[in-house]
Amino acid sequence: MPGKSKKSELEKLGDKLLFKKESCWEGIEDAENKEIFELSAEYKKFLDCSKTEREAINTIEKAAEEHGFVNIENATKEDRKLFMSYDGVCGALVYVNDPESFEEGFLMNGAHIDVPRIDLKGYPLYESEDMAYMKTHYYGGIKKYQWVTRPLAMHGVIICQDGRKVEINIGEHEDDPVFTINDLLPHLSQDQNKKSATTVIEGEQLNILVGSIPFKFKSEKNSIKLSILNELYEKYGIVEEDFVSAEIHLVPAGKARDIGFDRSFVGGHGQDDRICSYLGMRAIFDVEKAETSKNMMMVFFDKEEIGSMGNSGANSNLIERMVNDIINLYGKGDYNRLIKALENSKFLSSDVNAGIDPEWKSVMEPMNSAKMGYGVCLTKFTGSRGKSGSNEAHAEFVAEVRNAFNKDGVKWQTTELGKVDQGGGGTIAYHLARYGMDVVDCGTALLSMHSPFEVASKADIYHTYKAYMAYYKYL
Repeated sequence: MPGKSKKSELEKLGDKLLFKKESCWEGIEDAENKEIFELSAEYKKFLDCSKTEREAINTIEKAAEEHGFVNIENATKEDRKLFMSYDGVCGALVYVNDPESFEEGFLMNGAHIDVPRIDLKGYPLYESEDMAYMKTHYYGGIKKYQWVTRPLAMHGVIICQDGRKVEINIGEHEDDPVFTINDLLPHLSQDQNKKSATTVIEGEQLNILVGSIPFKFKSEKNSIKLSILNELYEKYGIVEEDFVSAEIHLVPAGKARDIGFDRSFVGGHGQDDRICSYLGMRAIFDVEKAETSKNMMMVFFDKEEIGSMGNSGANSNLIERMVNDIINLYGKGDYNRLIKALENSKFLSSDVNAGIDPEWKSVMEPMNSAKMGYGVCLTKFTGSRGKSGSNEAHAEFVAEVRNAFNKDGVKWQTTELGKVDQGGGGTIAYHLARYGMDVVDCGTALLSMHSPFEVASKADIYHTYKAYMAYYKYL
């Protein structure tokens, strides 16, 4: 038999010098394949029970308790694993190894738990043409036409005038009703078909169908609306005015699903950015098994999809309040120590990136765009057109992060969000960088981002988790 052909001098030089993106699936062992699928199965469960920010924080808190984390409100100086919640919509997991080294900063990872969706307006219910509808206002960047003619579930809370909190979850169980936004039939859509994608469905047309039976079967003015209100009053004890103090969201009904004959993808709503939130949570739970002496945080932000505004977004002083609460717990409260702790921290801005779809390849620059199944995305800068609105990470910090990944065998790829002048987008990164800390973006590639059914590779999910573990272990 002829022997193995020897590599040419050029091939050897290529092995030494070239940066090669490699598929995560190539040559993996059965044991690793099993880990990939088991992690994605648990991730899908997280998506299913975390369809709003409040639900996500509740899910994280329950998991934290199971892993020995204590709510900071009940914690003592002896506790080292802390859970923090602010207004029930954002929070953090904290691993304190050494209270004496707060000034050296924290290893922070941060993701957002809010997602593009549709919200009810404050005065939503009306009837027209003998049917009842509710008015909505979309949240975040969506393609409005993607949200029509699909089953929608209603999730959220209502705070009544007497202070009662009423939780709403309708449309997820088999015997639940669902809601939908109607569209025009193709037989009559000659004029609609001439509109652009951004106007084919207008924002004020995103109203959900909620009923049609009049009160006591008598068709009088507002009889359908009053019938709906009466049903809500009997079931939840709410009146129409209570919608003013409510947070009610419409999200796609149903569970996250495997995609493909080989089940290699996960499909579901809200993966931007609950995918990084879940994997960051898992990493800080599991990092205790690794040897490390650093103080660590996993932060869950709200409001990223609308510019990180509000007191629960990264553009607020939320991270200051968090760190201040931590150092105060251990008797280290001091303004200078707080500033130094923030300045000397390192931060992974964990957010998703756009994977190359062969049907839409023209908007991507393949050399620097994410390939599905090729590992976690390391994104030195985001922004749009000339890096506007971006935090660009310093080369030294990027080197630290990639070295950590390489030490732990993480599959990773350098990425940007499409061609230079095509568009772009931002993350929470530049809000954190203003404190002086080093920040770089790092997350999972998605297909159909911001749609009601986003797609992620299970291999990328696994290597994003590995990346977050390596970050905590080696930086």
